[in-house]
Amino acid sequence: MKIRPFAVEEWMNAWETGAKYNIAETCVDSVSLNELFELTGEDKEKFLEDFCEKRLTYGDIEGYPEFKKGICKLYKTIKPEEIVPTHGATGANHHVFYSLISPGDRVISIRPTYQQLYSIPESYGADVQIIDLKKETGYLPDIEEIRRLATPETRMICINNPNNPTGALMDTELLKEIVEIARSVDAYILCDEVYRHLTQSDEWCVSITDLYEKGISVSSMSKVFSLAGLRLGWIATHDKDVIHSCFSHRDYNLISCGMFDEKVAALALKHSEKLLERNRKIVRDNLAILDEWVRKEKHVSYIKPEAGTTALVYYDLSVDSYMFCEEMYRQTGAFVTPGDCFEQPHSMRIGYACDTETLKKGLNAVSEYINWKLEEQRNA
Repeated sequence: MKIRPFAVEEWMNAWETGAKYNIAETCVDSVSLNELFELTGEDKEKFLEDFCEKRLTYGDIEGYPEFKKGICKLYKTIKPEEIVPTHGATGANHHVFYSLISPGDRVISIRPTYQQLYSIPESYGADVQIIDLKKETGYLPDIEEIRRLATPETRMICINNPNNPTGALMDTELLKEIVEIARSVDAYILCDEVYRHLTQSDEWCVSITDLYEKGISVSSMSKVFSLAGLRLGWIATHDKDVIHSCFSHRDYNLISCGMFDEKVAALALKHSEKLLERNRKIVRDNLAILDEWVRKEKHVSYIKPEAGTTALVYYDLSVDSYMFCEEMYRQTGAFVTPGDCFEQPHSMRIGYACDTETLKKGLNAVSEYINWKLEEQRNA
């Protein structure tokens, strides 16, 4: 199997460790176990004592019941038996394609988005049709283009809501229109929902699984719940054939998730509202800081995100994004992600859900680099 290099992950792997100001991170400011116990009010000593007495078997093969019960709280209609635990959302996305997509299947996807959503089905020999999201339309998919591409051979429509890297958010009405198109050709909708619930307003953010019988939601403990170190995600769907296929394929590449990871995740989801309250405050406060910086920094522009933790910020300098980001990193220690990782030239993805001081210092460093670059170009 040949697959294109995963541009954003290769960039993160190469540069993240030594960053002075990491404003490329996409998780809401991560928590330690101590912070998790303090936030939830649970008894840490009792939790650890109870766990240390357990024999380290494979655990619950289809998922720890309390973990799955906690996931159900994040949906309106999902039941525990409609959840497949995975190793992160990356594992969930890969597992859906591995379980459902065959050579020749038509898959409609979007761009920019997380590269898995088009490169993995492409590597399986699918007929991948890309819809390019446009800044002028708020990075929302063109319904007429989806309708044109949705032939009877269409196996799956892939979307990402809220969007990575732009922070665009599809509302319920737009999602319902996509559902009607998918239903007309009997196609699945895979929706990567790893940033769902991280909204700038308080209304409920609907899941594709609560709108469509063949909707498949993918999410994780990483972005919304600040627990990426657990490496836990899930697939949620009402479609019994999908659940059966995923568990069948899971026997070949996963078997089960870690006992400790699922138990910690269950504890966090038991108190999901406390974590959500913390993390929504971080993304709302920090987006206001980013927005103010964009308004003052005359050489950058963006469409303000509606949800999630990331923004796609364009700059007007005549330098490609890889050079821009690498040179800035070396000069200032500010770490962002090149827009070219998402096939969006002359831009950078900024993750604004880190701790507030890091964000402020990182944005100041970006301005420092822009000013230096402008001076260099004037003197050239």
